[in-house]
Amino acid sequence: MLDDVSLPVRPRRFDALLNRLGLTSAVARDRLLAAVVLVLTAALLLSLFEFVLGIEGPTIGPAQGVVLMVAACLQALPLVLRRVRPVLCLGLVVACQVMIVFASPADLSVGGIPQVIAGYTVGTLLPVRRALAVTGAAVPVAALAAAGTALVTGNDLLVPVLNHLASGLITYVVSALVGNAVATRRNYTELVRLRAAEVLRTQRATTQAAIFAERSRMARELHDVAAHHLSGLVVQAAAVERQIDSDPETAKKGTAWIRAQGKETLDSLRLIVGVLRERPGSGGSGEDPHDAPPPGLDALDDLVRTARALGDTVDLDRAGRPRPLAPIADAAFYRVAQEALSNARQHAPGAPVHVAVRFEEREVALEVTNERAAGRAPADSARGSDRRGMGLIGMGERAHLVGAALSTGATPSGGWRVRLALPLHHEVTTTTQASPALAEGGQQ
Repeated sequence: MLDDVSLPVRPRRFDALLNRLGLTSAVARDRLLAAVVLVLTAALLLSLFEFVLGIEGPTIGPAQGVVLMVAACLQALPLVLRRVRPVLCLGLVVACQVMIVFASPADLSVGGIPQVIAGYTVGTLLPVRRALAVTGAAVPVAALAAAGTALVTGNDLLVPVLNHLASGLITYVVSALVGNAVATRRNYTELVRLRAAEVLRTQRATTQAAIFAERSRMARELHDVAAHHLSGLVVQAAAVERQIDSDPETAKKGTAWIRAQGKETLDSLRLIVGVLRERPGSGGSGEDPHDAPPPGLDALDDLVRTARALGDTVDLDRAGRPRPLAPIADAAFYRVAQEALSNARQHAPGAPVHVAVRFEEREVALEVTNERAAGRAPADSARGSDRRGMGLIGMGERAHLVGAALSTGATPSGGWRVRLALPLHHEVTTTTQASPALAEGGQQ
């Protein structure tokens, strides 16, 4: 996830290694860097003295070699301050470079790693104008030192000065520009990561709020459905109690009705209690006239008439032999049809809508399909998977609640289709399991 964006594998492992070594602060890590650069500088100079200058090139006396080695090694020490005092670090590196120029032969230019690191650090930590000003001021220093040395020794002046100017531009200014580019890229990447994480958090919060609101509405619907059935059970039980002695046959029929209604109510409770168990605490339900128990598939005709009265072109097609569904499943079909018609009215106004209900041998299916509205973009751009609306989230919650399968998507003609299918074996299973559940409830 975007909240957990981390470094690539290798930098992350190296950072973990430094932490295990106790190098957790920037200064401690810069000390390690300075030590490594010092060792590398000494090794490079020894190689220069031993192999390169020993074969050809200018000769360096023992005293001159010692001064050159000390100055070059001292140049690595200011790197300890590179992230806390970058300008001071660069100034000390330049001062050491002046010592190196004085100790070097006229036709030999020695410099390297500390200068590049100091210039790069200035570029990463300072604004680009100030970084260029600081590194630009450091460029002519070594050239002036070389010019002074040439004047004192009487050697050629032009070539050493040009060499040190070119070397200074590369090691200081170019390094600073590279550092500034890296810092800019790093800041941009971090900004993008933070913005993406914020967008993701907002989307999560919006989705969760919609899910919780939908669950709350379903809970109130279940309350009304259960209250309706339980109140009937209480009334019928009172009647049966009076009829046990006077009219046993009628009492038996009443008992059978109570058992059937109890199973139906238990089915609804079992279907929703798992989801509602995850609800966060709320401050109270309150009464809402819009939260009355919705009708089921039998009321689709009224829903279609209402849509037509609003100006929609809607036709309803029924197929198969209707059969009763659990109340919460029946309500889910109605709500999905209602939401699909509302979405069609919003995203494809004026487009024909076809509503089909099919009672097949192994499932009950509801399908709502609308055509593409004239002058509108295809449904993929309006209601694609990357921009799922809260209505589709609510449909998904209802489908999951009753064990149905919900599929939504664009049609080849550019319209939109919503299909909800409930396996009929699900209804049989919940009914056959109601008796053991009732027995367990009676024992509690």
